[in-house]
Amino acid sequence: MITFSEAQLVAWISPILWPFLRVLALFTSAPIFSMRAIPARARIGLAFLIAVAAQPSLVGQPVIGVNSPEALGAVVQQVGVGLTIGFAVRLVFAAVELAGELVGLQMGLNFAAFFDPMANAQVSAVSRFLGNMSMLLFIVINGHLMVLMAVVRSFDAFPTNGNFLVTLQRLQVHQLGAELFASALWIALPMIGLLLFVNLALGIVSRVAPQMNVFAVGFPITLVMGMIGIAATLPLMDQPLMALMERTLALFGPR
Repeated sequence: MITFSEAQLVAWISPILWPFLRVLALFTSAPIFSMRAIPARARIGLAFLIAVAAQPSLVGQPVIGVNSPEALGAVVQQVGVGLTIGFAVRLVFAAVELAGELVGLQMGLNFAAFFDPMANAQVSAVSRFLGNMSMLLFIVINGHLMVLMAVVRSFDAFPTNGNFLVTLQRLQVHQLGAELFASALWIALPMIGLLLFVNLALGIVSRVAPQMNVFAVGFPITLVMGMIGIAATLPLMDQPLMALMERTLALFGPR
């Protein structure tokens, strides 16, 4: 008769259970992975597969039993780290959408807003367009693989020790607040400069030819020039998106 002791069961379950919880928490908050089109069973199965596949690289992790006093702290720690990684990746897309809001404001298209059920808020057309483009670029540049590698590397910086207060202190997600606005302005800067030059030219025309109705011709001109600027800068968006992804995911790597 084959028997198993409690220590053996804990040694088998613990290395898989805690990475599984961290990856599953990531899938509930990260873009792409948290889409409603992905069934919950598929997320759970994929999280378990990633936890099993990551075992060779997760050496030296402490073994915490399910019924031990540290189990509750370990659960809070894994869920907190996973949700934080997903939230940080979502901030990357928020920076691109904020850049779209700034560009739409300069183009005069902010009135063309609609309710987005995914964001559960009113978003402008330019912001939604750049958000969709960034979502496609995220897949093209293998951003989903970068996120999964960041989860695996996060066990080096935040090992499974059940001390979630120390983990919360070391996460320092507040550093991404300044990166959000700086990156949004960086992405929108070429189009803002172009539209500023157009508005300056329209102001000069209004002073030279006061009989011309600048308000009648200004909106089509700024709209056309804004679309030309978006078409010209869209192929270059992969570089700031990749740089922002690397800076964001570097917070969860070994230091």
